[in-house]
Amino acid sequence: MEGKLTDVLVASGLTRMSARVLACLCTTHSGGLTAADLVRRLRVSPASISKAVGELEAMNLIGRERDHRRRRDRYIVDNEIWYRSLLASAQFNNNIAEVARQSAEALGRSTPAGARMDAMSEFFEQVGRETIAAAQRYRHILTR
Repeated sequence: MEGKLTDVLVASGLTRMSARVLACLCTTHSGGLTAADLVRRLRVSPASISKAVGELEAMNLIGRERDHRRRRDRYIVDNEIWYRSLLASAQFNNNIAEVARQSAEALGRSTPAGARMDAMSEFFEQVGRETIAAAQRYRHILTR
């Protein structure tokens, strides 16, 4: 099961190690593991885990909490990661829309390239808006 999830996450754009770490965290009952736990479970080097968790944290796909009993950080996933992931995707779409809008203006909307960029801008703006609306509409599923 973890392997299939890893493959899907890689296909979505994650590096293989980041996908393995995320899949491991998602499929553990506690939803959180230390770096040492991840090293043992995935049988990889601490440096590999460090790089992967850095990437996942930068994308807001995992969180970090302090395990005071063991004096170590635990990397955690919660149900909100999917909501945050969709919001990040929507922001990416909005960024593309803005650059395309600026390009359309610079090229002139009446030119073939400008018209293409204008359509691209409108498309990504709409997709971004719909993504946010869908994420908000179905967020309750993650918290039941």
